[in-house]
Amino acid sequence: MSNPRKRPPIGALIYFAIAFTAGAYFTFAAVQGDYGVFRRVQVDAEATTLRAERDALQGQLAELENKTKRLSDKYLDLDLLDEQARDVLGLMRPDEIVIR
Repeated sequence: MSNPRKRPPIGALIYFAIAFTAGAYFTFAAVQGDYGVFRRVQVDAEATTLRAERDALQGQLAELENKTKRLSDKYLDLDLLDEQARDVLGLMRPDEIVIR
C-alpha cells in the first residue's frame, strides 16, 4: 500500500493570506488614512490653534469696537481723542515739555 502524502490545504492558506492582508490594510488605513487616528489628532490640534486665534481676534475686535464707539458722534471721549491726536498727528499743548 502506498502512503498518500498529505498536502497542505492551499485554499485555507490563500484564504488566511488574503484575510491577513485585508486586516493589515484596514489597520493601516485606520491609523494613517485620511480619516485615521493620526489625522484626527492633527485636526484636533489645528482646531485648538484656530480657536485660540479666533479668541485673540475677538478681543482685538472688541477693543476696536470700543474705540470706535468712544470716538463716534453720539459719544465722544475727550481723553481718547486727545491721546489719538497726540499719537497720530504728533500734537501737543503749549505748556508741555517734550523729552526725547
